[in-house]
Amino acid sequence: MPNAKARELRLNMTDAERLLWTALRSRQLAGYKFHRQFPIGPFIADFACRKHRLIVEADGGQHNDNPSDQRRTDYLENHGWRVIRFWNNDILANIEGVTEMILKELGAGN
Repeated sequence: MPNAKARELRLNMTDAERLLWTALRSRQLAGYKFHRQFPIGPFIADFACRKHRLIVEADGGQHNDNPSDQRRTDYLENHGWRVIRFWNNDILANIEGVTEMILKELGAGN
């Protein structure tokens, strides 16, 4: 079932997710390979770099102080992933700054 949900999410990406995917897809970000709407256990990560076990989340207002997001992050981190989150408006207004932060995080994980 996660694959069907991931497929649905790929078809219905937000504007911020679409913009971020444009920056991450096809190894465009310094050669790092990302997958979008990537199932991990019971969750689906917005974007994941499997080799470096980094998850990038694009969050809208519904994620503000959401306890289920913390449980999700805890699960993913307990399974060896690092999770970084960006607000949709930050992605839309400053994609260069967002990709720079992702690159820094990728460098920190090596």
